[in-house]
Amino acid sequence: MTIVAVAGGTGNIGRTIVDAILATGKHQVKVLSRKANPKLEAEIGAPLVPVDYSDVDALAKVLEDNNVDTVVSGIAMHSEDGSKPHEVELIRAADRSRTTKRLISSEWGVPFKDEHIGQIPSVAHKREAARALEATTTLEHTVFHVGFLMDYWGLGPHGVLGVPSYLATRTPFVTWLDMAHGAAAIPGSGDVPVVFTHTADVARFVAASLDLPRWERETFVLGDRLTWNQFLRLAEEARGIKFTVAYDGKEKLKSGQTTELPGQVPLYSFFPKPVMHSMIAAFGLWFEDGVFDLKPVRFLNESFPEIKPLTVKEMLDKSWKSS
Repeated sequence: MTIVAVAGGTGNIGRTIVDAILATGKHQVKVLSRKANPKLEAEIGAPLVPVDYSDVDALAKVLEDNNVDTVVSGIAMHSEDGSKPHEVELIRAADRSRTTKRLISSEWGVPFKDEHIGQIPSVAHKREAARALEATTTLEHTVFHVGFLMDYWGLGPHGVLGVPSYLATRTPFVTWLDMAHGAAAIPGSGDVPVVFTHTADVARFVAASLDLPRWERETFVLGDRLTWNQFLRLAEEARGIKFTVAYDGKEKLKSGQTTELPGQVPLYSFFPKPVMHSMIAAFGLWFEDGVFDLKPVRFLNESFPEIKPLTVKEMLDKSWKSS
């Protein structure tokens, strides 16, 4: 039985991955956490191991003391206070650990390039982590490219989750399609395909990949692929209404501006409007440029055909049908 340590495993995608690995019954899971929390530990069903991510040597010793073979990182690569994530330190600690042989770095998006640095802070952190991975001497490693996470549209009327997700309940994120208010701000033409994957499916593929004898340096997962215009039509069908629709062209997006959606206004108290719309505009340009239209040589889906990912239509219907 492999011992797997999940960094950032107390919330969002990390917690989802912990649940998926535990569900297989094949591996022992330990959750790396900044502090002990007996109540949360009991809720998760896996031991929490307190760590100091800033101390590489101490972190390496923790991995060795717990006989950790594989590290999976769910560390958030962005923060509201602008602090730097400790992904690089985690990679270096795993590389130094005598027991650790494999690592999945925190990516969970698309293959960004250096040209994207500066458009969103997390990109610089992900590129720095990529360089740290290239410098490892002992680790087999991979990153998961999954497109855009679809969970944000699975929160149904009155905040009721149609499709369970730690991400949707903890991170309000109203962008492009405001399901509750029947409004849309489509980036660009809306005709460029985008890959969307639910975190639960990402986690199932991660859990399955632990049994693979060899990892590729980049792992691609396909949940669903559709354009924003197709997503809009499915949203209207699920709600049974016509949305108020605006299209934000590339010139507008390049200026850092996007059409305001009603559901965004309550968020400005903790996510300032200029920062939010600048981020949404950057993503909008990436959508229109095809960055999220993943076209790898192969998807991990081919290795695990028994895993049937959730489609956008299924998620919207479960969350919003008859609302």
